[in-house]
Amino acid sequence: MRTGSTARGIAVTGAALLALTACGGGDEGGGTSAEGGGGEGEKQVNVYGTDGNMGNALGESFTTEGALAGMRGTAPLTDLSSDFRDRLNAIYPGLQDYNYAGETYDAIIISALASLLAGSTEPTQFSPYINGVTFGGEACASFTECKTIIDEGGNPDYEGVSGPLAFTEPGEPAVASFGILEFGPDNSLDDEATQFELAGDADNAASDEGPAPAAPGATSDDPLVIGTLLPLTGNLAFLGPPEVAGARLAVQEINDAGGVLGQPVQLVEGDSGDASTDTASQTVNRLLNENVDVIVGAASSGVSLTVIDAITRAGVVQISPANTSDQFTTYNDNGLYFRTAPPDTLQARALSDLIINDGNNTVGIMALNDPYGTGLMENTRENLISAGLSEDSIQTLTYDPQAANFDSEIQQMVEFNPDAIVVIGFEESARIIEGLNAEGIGPARD
Repeated sequence: MRTGSTARGIAVTGAALLALTACGGGDEGGGTSAEGGGGEGEKQVNVYGTDGNMGNALGESFTTEGALAGMRGTAPLTDLSSDFRDRLNAIYPGLQDYNYAGETYDAIIISALASLLAGSTEPTQFSPYINGVTFGGEACASFTECKTIIDEGGNPDYEGVSGPLAFTEPGEPAVASFGILEFGPDNSLDDEATQFELAGDADNAASDEGPAPAAPGATSDDPLVIGTLLPLTGNLAFLGPPEVAGARLAVQEINDAGGVLGQPVQLVEGDSGDASTDTASQTVNRLLNENVDVIVGAASSGVSLTVIDAITRAGVVQISPANTSDQFTTYNDNGLYFRTAPPDTLQARALSDLIINDGNNTVGIMALNDPYGTGLMENTRENLISAGLSEDSIQTLTYDPQAANFDSEIQQMVEFNPDAIVVIGFEESARIIEGLNAEGIGPARD
């Protein structure tokens, strides 16, 4: 396991290698460009995205060939094995992306293992074991392997498909894997260009592994019931299929291995919608009425903030595969909220390393005005300043994702004339990038 400064070094090295061939790496590199600025000829303007828009669904919004060519960005992403991808596709054929599939899978595996350790499916009984499942003890990489360790009276250290995990005291990964993604000429992600890096420090993992485990062989009359709160509709709907696939696969494999405490795990699926609707609250009410023990979701940090209090007040565990806002690190959740996605403090490191190592000296950041957007924007800004950029060389702005247009925000970026523009958003990012293209920023410029 690479940790600490070593992980940080990997981030810098990986970004530096990519800088030669992707957006902003030289005169013949990919990426985007705009007329004007200091110097003769064209000024290179690099466009970057993050996990909310770095998916093939973004490319489907464009009809102009090469409109996204060279755009790069970061996302919590693991180099998933071909075997895991095959298993996902067998349970959910036709997947286009795998974003957060591993994190969703791991969320359910961790919950099931904690329930086994507690000898109970009561959320307040097994939640104290969740952190300890991810560090210390004997390493294991599947539910079956970890269950064998528990059955023999041992303590498992689950190394998930989404990374080393190693939860901190607030119940979130201390170390995470990030992908540096790049769009190709066909406006889809170029899998061959994807690079992976680790960020974080495993030394920050919690030290308390939880109470003493229950006696091996415990059983329960009550099955472990897991509800999902995942984006089947709304502006993150492109994340729905891989997350649903991860959830279904985890439950299937747990039950194939004998279930939890002598009972098959039950899965109750639900839609989170997005922050512009009340879908999540309605789904949570339904799931609580169906007596779920764990709610996996939401994907959107903004959505989770609208329902976390209702879930934790009910004494139910919430574990998100995709929440990244750093607000959750200190949230008063009664010890019932966890996440397998890393906080934006880690993604901001990977993103700022990418920007710096591409040689950008001035950076504009456009972020949707919600906890995810503003948090990642501020953390990225702080990391860029720590890397040596001056405060005056960075311009940030937020926007309303429901706005009729983004002309004003785009014009602010054009007038600032930065070396790089970062777009932190969801599906509305397509309209912003189209607007940048129309202003001469991007290969599809007029």
